[in-house]
Amino acid sequence: MIRVLLVDDQPLIRSGFRALLDVEDDIKVVAEAADGSEGVALAREHLPDIALIDIQMPVVDGIEATRRIAADPALAGVHVVILTNYGLDEYVFNALRAGAAGFLVKDIQPEDFLHAVRVAARGDALLAPAITRKLIDRYVTQPPVPTTGLKELTNREREAVALVAQGLSNDEIAARLVISPLTAKTHVNRAMTKLHARDRAQLVVAAYESGLAAPQQRHHT
Repeated sequence: MIRVLLVDDQPLIRSGFRALLDVEDDIKVVAEAADGSEGVALAREHLPDIALIDIQMPVVDGIEATRRIAADPALAGVHVVILTNYGLDEYVFNALRAGAAGFLVKDIQPEDFLHAVRVAARGDALLAPAITRKLIDRYVTQPPVPTTGLKELTNREREAVALVAQGLSNDEIAARLVISPLTAKTHVNRAMTKLHARDRAQLVVAAYESGLAAPQQRHHT
């Protein structure tokens, strides 16, 4: 059962998402919050698998709520998915840097929304190759910045991270590197640990900010 926390200051939005989720046999909404502070408190109380958090809210916004959840070891199993009206923008990018696993636009189709919740619950990033390209185009224009743990990566782990940054799944990475999917997953997980990335979304950000993945690689996706 996928346990979901809804955090949005608009009751109508929360009730709409709850209506979609509650009819699914494998998903359960465990709590709702109207601001980020309440959302973090309820995350600690209920330990959901997914926290769907609006990015712009009163009291504590979605970026700060994400940051607090990511910083709490007790909430390491909570995958934050940001909800936004506007698609990829600076707020969403900052939320990804803060530890969000991905983001969804609120006008998403219901079937796509449900699929995204299940993808996030598996621990996969909600970052399609097209979104990765937008991240690169808009934000990776500065010189690389040092990333803790970069020197600890093996050559294979570096290759795997660069492919994650292109939006490839573990199966696709396995095919590209001619290794088993399990080995690919191991390389990715070890790289996440060494780079202190909570999930694949943070791994993508770290890859480009550190220069491990080059912007021109987007043309191969």
